[in-house]
Amino acid sequence: MDESYIHPTALVETKQIGKGTRIWAFSHVMDGVAIGTNCNIGDHCFIESGVRIGDDVTIKNGNQIWDGIRLMDGVFVGPHVTFTNDLYPRSPRLVEASARYADRKWLVPTTVNRGASLGAGAVMLAGVNVGEFSTVGAGSIVTKDVAPHSLVIGNPARPRGWVCRCGQRLIFQDDRARCNKCTRRFARQDGMLNIVDAIAG
Repeated sequence: MDESYIHPTALVETKQIGKGTRIWAFSHVMDGVAIGTNCNIGDHCFIESGVRIGDDVTIKNGNQIWDGIRLMDGVFVGPHVTFTNDLYPRSPRLVEASARYADRKWLVPTTVNRGASLGAGAVMLAGVNVGEFSTVGAGSIVTKDVAPHSLVIGNPARPRGWVCRCGQRLIFQDDRARCNKCTRRFARQDGMLNIVDAIAG
């Protein structure tokens, strides 16, 4: 697919949409959103001005993505993930809070890095950084940064293991693992995961 596709019921105000991107029924994408190439945005999504979406991103049905959220290349957002962008929210129309919203200092950005996956119904606290190729389990509440390749689960989300670039959970022996699916090899050192080689024969 060379050109982008916008479903007739979608309301798309931005002009920054890459080739091959598809936006499905009843989604609303505001002006000022930047969307890369070959993305898929499901039904009933709302994407606010200021959002940045890389290439090859999948956003499943029923997501609201607010100003300050960055989804890097290859990110997967499961259905009904909840993003936030304000750590101390009040209605800007409330007299006691109006001064706080006179500028954009209240905005707390969140970044989901390349290849990461957010499971259905996950809740993302404003300001977290989700590492490359990590996986957030369905229904988890993420209150802290997520390390690259880590699997986090629960409320609050805590590390429960490691995942390959292809998404499979890794099983370790003496701090080394080989993916059973794609055969990539990894080494664990000082609480981080490093890829040892590319796909082996």
